[in-house]
Amino acid sequence: MTARRLLLALLLSTTPAFAAPTIDEVHALDAKCEAARAAKLVHVASADDHELTDPEISHTPDFQNTYPAHCLRGTRGAEKILETKQRDPLPLALLPFPPGLVPQLIAGRREILLLKKNFNVFTNPNTEPLLDALDPEEIIVFGVATDVCDDAAIRGFLLRGRRVRFVEDAARGLDEARTAACEADWRARGVEFSTAEEVIASLG
Repeated sequence: MTARRLLLALLLSTTPAFAAPTIDEVHALDAKCEAARAAKLVHVASADDHELTDPEISHTPDFQNTYPAHCLRGTRGAEKILETKQRDPLPLALLPFPPGLVPQLIAGRREILLLKKNFNVFTNPNTEPLLDALDPEEIIVFGVATDVCDDAAIRGFLLRGRRVRFVEDAARGLDEARTAACEADWRARGVEFSTAEEVIASLG
């Protein structure tokens, strides 16, 4: 199942302590997800599925490797915001599927949800087999946080030789200086930057 384009939404949860999108950013997210559905793109989302015992969760977070409690399983904070919530996703948790089964598992699916215990989506063992099965020509990345989840995902895609487009008005970072450093590094490594409007126009 080769996907010409893959839409990746990262950690757009209702947890208030993190990089919540502005109203304009929410409108951009909503329009882009609707356009993706109309264009029949594969929409892969990631979502933290935390418990208080997870190594990433800390009462004294350093905001690099550890963070305050967020996206706790079974709480409202683990829910996606309405504008990016998938309608009928196939959830892939941390139990690894044999890679040879992934193509038939995702056949015909347009929405896939990768659950994770760490900000790096590639810590879910099903992420790489899923990427191989979809084999997209381009991955369109948006969501939060730019300097955490987005950065880990984009670096992972680049390491695997994938072409990436980042939607800068549909994302937000935690730390301004760190976000700027991440974006500068991505540009230097060939990541294309777009707005939600430009992405929507390109899907038409």
